[in-house]
Amino acid sequence: MIGYVTLGTNDLPRAVAFYDALFGAMGGKRFMEHEGVFVAWVTDPKGAGLSVTKPFNGQPATVGNGVMVALDAPNPAEVDRLHALALSLGGTDEGAPGPRGDSFYCAYFRDLDGNKLNFFCFTGG
Repeated sequence: MIGYVTLGTNDLPRAVAFYDALFGAMGGKRFMEHEGVFVAWVTDPKGAGLSVTKPFNGQPATVGNGVMVALDAPNPAEVDRLHALALSLGGTDEGAPGPRGDSFYCAYFRDLDGNKLNFFCFTGG
């Protein structure tokens, strides 16, 4: 259902470096970009993507309260690895890796602009 998610940034080069490293570790790559305006990534050309952009209206980007992007991971070990990578790239922890309920494993973080994301996987149960 979701084609792509766009997150605002006030420092596009910094955000692009963060997501190049993070999505590169997931096997992702850029699939669309417009110099100085936005960059978008995918891990599967037929799957959903994520982009970062300076707001079109020229106003500062702000974080949406209650908005979160969930990024699919294949297993708990990958959730752990990617969460640690996000933090090493300057992201901040919003919830350590671990089970949430019987069959859901995830870890929460904020990117360099304060946008909330998580890595998750289903574990059965």
